[in-house]
Amino acid sequence: MKKYLYLAVIVLFGCIEPYDVSIEDGPQLLTIEGMVTNGSGPHIIKLSRSDTYGSVFEGLIRPVAGATVIIRDDLGGVTFLNEDNENRGSYLTSAAFSGEVGRSYTLQIQLLDGKVYTSLPEKLTAVPEIQELGFRVERVPVQGELNDDSAIQLVAAFQDPADENNFYYWRKGESVYVLETRPDLYHEPPPSRAPAPKDCCEVCFKSEQTSNSSIFIAQDDNFNGLTTRLPVAVILDDGLRFLNTFRVDLEQYSISQEAYRFLRLVKQQAELSGSVFDPPPANIRGNMISLDNPDEVVLGFFMAAGETSRRIYINESELDYKQPRAIIPDDCRVVENSQLDPPADWNP
Repeated sequence: MKKYLYLAVIVLFGCIEPYDVSIEDGPQLLTIEGMVTNGSGPHIIKLSRSDTYGSVFEGLIRPVAGATVIIRDDLGGVTFLNEDNENRGSYLTSAAFSGEVGRSYTLQIQLLDGKVYTSLPEKLTAVPEIQELGFRVERVPVQGELNDDSAIQLVAAFQDPADENNFYYWRKGESVYVLETRPDLYHEPPPSRAPAPKDCCEVCFKSEQTSNSSIFIAQDDNFNGLTTRLPVAVILDDGLRFLNTFRVDLEQYSISQEAYRFLRLVKQQAELSGSVFDPPPANIRGNMISLDNPDEVVLGFFMAAGETSRRIYINESELDYKQPRAIIPDDCRVVENSQLDPPADWNP
């Protein structure tokens, strides 16, 4: 009887009917990224679509091509943007176009399906010049490692205008550095892997465009009308960038209060630590709206900003801590965006 009882239990609990879970597809939200400044063009507006969680396209940028994109100012002037044929979804002004301080700008978009979107007006305000751009080395201990991680933190000094509220945003421009490799250590590809030293070349100039690991913004509540120094960018030391001489351009923007609030929320979401005290993640509404359906959620923010920039050269001898040298056992010319000759404006 005990044997039959075990058999009955197995029959009852061994047959599990699969439960079909159907997850409703979420909306593919239109995302806008870009700004117009009083700096030289071209200025870029990027259009893309978000995707649903679990999609095979998750994590990929899905550009929105074939749209009509214009920038309109408060005097009635209209500027049409042209789509970049090599980077679909990117729309560019002419190189001659630049915004004017005091003017307000509106972004208007019409998609191929006829849907129309517009931004709220953004006023372009003047930005103070960067008086000085310095740097310091930041070290971060790594558990279980002998060497600390490190990065270069850029620090900008500027005079904040008095008697007005100002909001700032910083981005890194293009960087160029002296790349040193080891072509004498080159080996033939598999299956041979035999040593095959190359005669050239050990030193190149590499260009790169890297974004900040965090969003750097500020408002002048605590330094209104004063000269201040603020951390404005971080450049990670990867064992290659600071072997010789490194150059980077820093861009400083004066943005609207609404743009500052948007970037602050994005920064908060990006820096969630995963603890129980974190606020719940949410879609952050920007200043873009659909004229066909005001309830449609549109992601991103169109900005108009005053722009200034400053360049800094950093020599390896000025650093009190560096990462161990990374070895590239090949001709430096094979590294992407590298060339033998320095840029025409290279002047350390």
